Amino acid sequence: MNKIEILIIDDEPQIRKLLEIALESNEYKVWQAETAKEGIVLAANHPPELILLDIGLPDKNGHEVLKELRSWYNKSIIILSVINNEEDIVKALDNGATDYLTKPFRTAELLARIRSAIRRNQQAINNDTTLIFNELQIDLTARTIKKNNQLLKLTSTEFNLLALFANNEGRVLTHQHILKEIWGVGFQTETQYLRVFVGTLRKKIEDNPNQPKHIITESGIGYRFQ
Repeated sequence: MNKIEILIIDDEPQIRKLLEIALESNEYKVWQAETAKEGIVLAANHPPELILLDIGLPDKNGHEVLKELRSWYNKSIIILSVINNEEDIVKALDNGATDYLTKPFRTAELLARIRSAIRRNQQAINNDTTLIFNELQIDLTARTIKKNNQLLKLTSTEFNLLALFANNEGRVLTHQHILKEIWGVGFQTETQYLRVFVGTLRKKIEDNPNQPKHIITESGIGYRFQ
């Protein structure tokens, strides 16, 4: 069986070694680059299933690398960075990053984020119309949702919001991205509007809306569906 290939673009040898050990022990094939130029060439010549990209590269800003990769690479890119401010995180996510992890990170958490991103890649290939998340079954074609095989009643907007979350399982979606996708450009600053709809959706799909296990708040940034 062919191993899933992951490309690491990071100028820190210690981080690359740590990632190499963790990934190879979990049956991934690893490619490595220490500069933006080398990483872009490797990604073009050996398109991986997923890219781990450091923002602080020596020859080019990681945000610019991300935008360049996103002009042709359509699979998952997870940002690894020591920068932990909302502005940089939102910028990366809005530029097409699948996820953002701050260094130092827990290896187990990174591996979980990688598995989630790869599942989403496979869902895109399979173009499944029914998505299953434990007790939830979402039929994108029929626009229905069941919880423990019981049909739930959602408004059109609530379903559109849930479908956006489900199609991006594991990915952090910024407030601005969600508002633009669901309500349009004119609503991109209406975060309170979004908060109300997330609250009503949680009441319908979560066992405990006050401790949600599916729609997770990323403080100051947006939401993640898991």
